[in-house]
Amino acid sequence: RIMNFVNGPIKGYVHAAFRIAFGLMFFTNGAAKLFGWFGRGEAVDLMSRMGVAGVLETFGGLLIMLGLFTRPTAFIVSGQMAVAYFWIHGDRGLWWWANGGERAAMSSWAFLLLAAIGAGAYSLDEWIAKRRAIPAE
Repeated sequence: RIMNFVNGPIKGYVHAAFRIAFGLMFFTNGAAKLFGWFGRGEAVDLMSRMGVAGVLETFGGLLIMLGLFTRPTAFIVSGQMAVAYFWIHGDRGLWWWANGGERAAMSSWAFLLLAAIGAGAYSLDEWIAKRRAIPAE
């Protein structure tokens, strides 16, 4: 019964809530790097690899939250998180329990899922698709 409920009336809400919450978390992580917000203190150098990561996370997070260009954005940041896992954490071993890369690995897989399933309901992608489906008068 619970699966009927989750797959039925609340599926769109859960999908949107996941996309928005995950995008917000990604945005705040990037904005902390770029602008020193959220208690980070100093911003990173924009031309460093952490600066590039901050740009991808800040703007990627915003696009994911809005549900705009979700599939390509999620695919790109999924790759970014996979690179972060191996580049930043990989020198401490392959396994996440040993290298501290759990967040990067989980983020990579979550964004890959969003790339596969799209933004879903309550997104700008959905709104644009509906507007394109309406014939011009």
